Amino acid sequence: MLAVRYVAALLVVLLVHSLGVWLVPEFARAIDLFVVLVVLTGLRGDSLAGLAGGLVAGLAQDVLSAGLFGLHGFADTLVGYGSARLSQRLVIERPSGVLLIAAAGSIVQQAVLVGLAFALLPDRELPEPLWIGVRAASSGVIAMVAFAAGARWRSGSQARRLSRSKRLRLD
Repeated sequence: MLAVRYVAALLVVLLVHSLGVWLVPEFARAIDLFVVLVVLTGLRGDSLAGLAGGLVAGLAQDVLSAGLFGLHGFADTLVGYGSARLSQRLVIERPSGVLLIAAAGSIVQQAVLVGLAFALLPDRELPEPLWIGVRAASSGVIAMVAFAAGARWRSGSQARRLSRSKRLRLD
Protein backbone atom coordinates (compact mmCIF):
# COMPACT_ATOMS: atom_id res chain seq x y z
CA MET A 1 0.00 0.00 0.00
CA LEU A 2 2.88 2.38 0.76
CA ALA A 3 4.39 1.74 -2.67
CA VAL A 4 1.09 2.62 -4.36
CA ARG A 5 0.85 5.87 -2.38
CA TYR A 6 4.48 6.67 -3.23
CA VAL A 7 3.90 6.12 -6.95
CA ALA A 8 0.76 8.26 -6.82
CA ALA A 9 2.66 11.01 -5.00
CA LEU A 10 5.50 10.78 -7.55
CA LEU A 11 3.02 11.14 -10.41
CA VAL A 12 1.54 14.23 -8.73
CA VAL A 13 5.05 15.67 -8.27
CA LEU A 14 5.87 14.99 -11.93
CA LEU A 15 2.64 16.64 -13.05
CA VAL A 16 3.03 19.71 -10.83
CA HIS A 17 6.70 20.08 -11.75
CA SER A 18 5.99 19.84 -15.48
CA LEU A 19 3.08 22.25 -15.24
CA GLY A 20 5.13 24.66 -13.13
CA VAL A 21 8.05 24.67 -15.57
CA TRP A 22 5.65 25.15 -18.47
CA LEU A 23 3.97 28.15 -16.78
CA VAL A 24 7.04 29.71 -15.10
CA PRO A 25 10.45 28.84 -16.58
CA GLU A 26 12.23 29.61 -13.27
CA PHE A 27 10.04 27.14 -11.35
CA ALA A 28 12.69 24.40 -11.28
CA ARG A 29 15.31 26.80 -9.90
CA ALA A 30 13.09 27.90 -7.02
CA ILE A 31 11.07 24.81 -6.08
CA ASP A 32 12.18 21.20 -5.83
CA LEU A 33 9.18 18.99 -5.16
CA PHE A 34 11.27 15.87 -5.63
CA VAL A 35 13.33 16.62 -2.51
CA VAL A 36 10.11 17.20 -0.58
CA LEU A 37 8.83 13.78 -1.64
CA VAL A 38 12.15 12.13 -0.78
CA VAL A 39 12.35 13.73 2.67
CA LEU A 40 8.75 12.92 3.53
CA THR A 41 9.32 9.32 2.42
CA GLY A 42 12.49 9.10 4.50
CA LEU A 43 10.79 10.54 7.56
CA ARG A 44 8.74 7.35 7.86
CA GLY A 45 11.89 5.87 9.40
CA ASP A 46 12.49 3.01 6.97
CA SER A 47 16.03 3.19 5.55
CA LEU A 48 15.24 0.98 2.57
CA ALA A 49 12.18 3.08 1.69
CA GLY A 50 14.33 6.20 1.98
CA LEU A 51 16.94 4.72 -0.35
CA ALA A 52 14.46 3.41 -2.90
CA GLY A 53 12.27 6.50 -2.76
CA GLY A 54 15.28 8.76 -3.24
CA LEU A 55 16.59 6.70 -6.13
CA VAL A 56 13.26 6.57 -7.98
CA ALA A 57 12.49 10.28 -7.42
CA GLY A 58 16.02 11.27 -8.41
CA LEU A 59 15.95 9.25 -11.60
CA ALA A 60 12.55 10.73 -12.44
CA GLN A 61 14.04 14.18 -11.90
CA ASP A 62 17.02 13.24 -14.10
CA VAL A 63 14.62 12.36 -16.91
CA LEU A 64 13.18 15.89 -16.74
CA SER A 65 16.51 17.69 -16.40
CA ALA A 66 19.02 18.29 -19.14
CA GLY A 67 22.07 17.21 -17.11
CA LEU A 68 23.85 13.91 -16.79
CA PHE A 69 21.56 10.99 -16.05
CA GLY A 70 22.03 9.68 -12.51
CA LEU A 71 23.21 12.83 -10.74
CA HIS A 72 19.87 13.53 -9.07
CA GLY A 73 19.37 9.82 -8.52
CA PHE A 74 22.57 9.61 -6.47
CA ALA A 75 21.98 12.87 -4.60
CA ASP A 76 18.34 12.08 -3.76
CA THR A 77 19.31 8.57 -2.63
CA LEU A 78 21.70 10.13 -0.10
CA VAL A 79 19.03 12.60 1.04
CA GLY A 80 16.41 9.85 1.41
CA TYR A 81 18.74 7.62 3.39
CA GLY A 82 19.94 10.52 5.53
CA SER A 83 16.43 11.66 6.38
CA ALA A 84 15.40 8.07 7.21
CA ARG A 85 18.38 7.61 9.52
CA LEU A 86 17.72 10.99 11.10
CA SER A 87 14.10 10.11 11.79
CA GLN A 88 15.24 6.86 13.40
CA ARG A 89 17.44 8.82 15.80
CA LEU A 90 15.16 11.79 16.47
CA VAL A 91 11.48 12.06 17.27
CA ILE A 92 10.09 14.44 14.67
CA GLU A 93 6.52 15.32 15.52
CA ARG A 94 6.38 19.01 14.75
CA PRO A 95 6.17 20.62 11.34
CA SER A 96 9.06 22.93 12.24
CA GLY A 97 11.36 19.91 12.49
CA VAL A 98 10.23 18.78 9.06
CA LEU A 99 10.96 22.28 7.72
CA LEU A 100 14.55 22.09 8.98
CA ILE A 101 15.14 18.57 7.68
CA ALA A 102 13.70 19.35 4.25
CA ALA A 103 15.72 22.56 3.97
CA ALA A 104 18.88 20.71 5.02
CA GLY A 105 18.05 17.92 2.57
CA SER A 106 17.76 20.43 -0.24
CA ILE A 107 21.12 21.97 0.65
CA VAL A 108 22.75 18.52 0.85
CA GLN A 109 21.28 17.61 -2.52
CA GLN A 110 22.64 20.80 -4.08
CA ALA A 111 26.08 20.23 -2.53
CA VAL A 112 26.23 16.67 -3.85
CA LEU A 113 25.08 17.80 -7.30
CA VAL A 114 27.74 20.51 -7.41
CA GLY A 115 30.43 18.09 -6.23
CA LEU A 116 29.48 15.46 -8.77
CA ALA A 117 29.17 18.00 -11.56
CA PHE A 118 32.66 19.34 -10.85
CA ALA A 119 34.09 15.84 -10.68
CA LEU A 120 32.47 14.76 -13.94
CA LEU A 121 32.24 18.06 -15.84
CA PRO A 122 35.15 20.37 -15.00
CA ASP A 123 33.77 23.33 -17.01
CA ARG A 124 30.52 23.47 -15.01
CA GLU A 125 29.60 26.73 -13.26
CA LEU A 126 28.29 27.04 -9.71
CA PRO A 127 24.60 27.67 -9.11
CA GLU A 128 23.80 31.05 -7.63
CA PRO A 129 23.70 31.01 -3.80
CA LEU A 130 20.44 32.98 -3.83
CA TRP A 131 18.68 30.20 -5.74
CA ILE A 132 20.11 27.55 -3.41
CA GLY A 133 18.65 29.44 -0.46
CA VAL A 134 15.31 29.99 -2.18
CA ARG A 135 15.11 26.32 -3.13
CA ALA A 136 15.97 25.20 0.42
CA ALA A 137 13.42 27.56 1.97
CA SER A 138 10.65 26.60 -0.46
CA SER A 139 11.36 22.89 -0.01
CA GLY A 140 11.20 23.29 3.76
CA VAL A 141 7.94 25.23 3.70
CA ILE A 142 6.26 22.85 1.25
CA ALA A 143 7.37 19.80 3.27
CA MET A 144 6.14 21.43 6.49
CA VAL A 145 2.73 22.19 4.99
CA ALA A 146 2.43 18.68 3.51
CA PHE A 147 3.43 17.09 6.82
CA ALA A 148 0.94 19.19 8.79
CA ALA A 149 -1.85 18.47 6.27
CA GLY A 150 -1.11 14.75 6.39
CA ALA A 151 -1.14 14.73 10.20
CA ARG A 152 -4.43 16.60 10.25
CA TRP A 153 -5.95 14.22 7.71
CA ARG A 154 -4.77 11.16 9.69
CA SER A 155 -6.19 12.51 12.96
CA GLY A 156 -9.51 13.35 11.27
CA SER A 157 -9.63 9.91 9.69
CA GLN A 158 -8.98 8.29 13.04
CA ALA A 159 -11.72 10.37 14.68
CA ARG A 160 -14.21 9.41 11.96
CA ARG A 161 -13.29 5.75 12.35
CA LEU A 162 -13.80 5.97 16.13
CA SER A 163 -17.15 7.70 15.66
CA ARG A 164 -18.35 5.00 13.28
CA SER A 165 -17.28 2.21 15.61
CA LYS A 166 -19.15 3.84 18.51
CA ARG A 167 -22.32 4.09 16.44
CA LEU A 168 -22.11 0.43 15.49
CA ARG A 169 -22.04 -0.77 19.08
CA LEU A 170 -25.43 -1.63 20.45
CA ASP A 171 -24.82 -1.08 24.16
